[in-house]
Amino acid sequence: MSYTDAEIAALAEGLLDRSLPKDQWTHAAHLTATLRLVRLRDANLERDLPWVIRTYNVAVGGQNTETAGYHETITQAYLAAIRAFEAALPPGTSDAEAVALLLATPLGDKNWPLTHWSRERLFSVEARRWWVDPDLKPLAHPPAPRNDL
Repeated sequence: MSYTDAEIAALAEGLLDRSLPKDQWTHAAHLTATLRLVRLRDANLERDLPWVIRTYNVAVGGQNTETAGYHETITQAYLAAIRAFEAALPPGTSDAEAVALLLATPLGDKNWPLTHWSRERLFSVEARRWWVDPDLKPLAHPPAPRNDL
């Protein structure tokens, strides 16, 4: 999957204004929108992205429950990894180039979290609600502690 700069901007805006069709909210779209927001927003995404995802889920007919919808541990792990990835990009890298590079890393595999967490721990109610440390392998870039919980 490759995106143009314009498609990336539209995808992130569709997430923010909750107009992105649900069938377009794929793993690649999650990563793409998050990278775009990291690159452009002067916001506390560790605090704000959970709200964005939860409200989007509800707007497209989903729910945020103990077994479906928003997942805190997965979101914060990817956000920290994407921040580190973005910080290492050469200056002047376009959004399209950055997304193509990101999707070609291990993060592009939706099973990446399972290299750090056991399935049981990652898909626990606790991990869905709050940050849970990995039990298999530490993250190269763990999230910063949140003060807003």
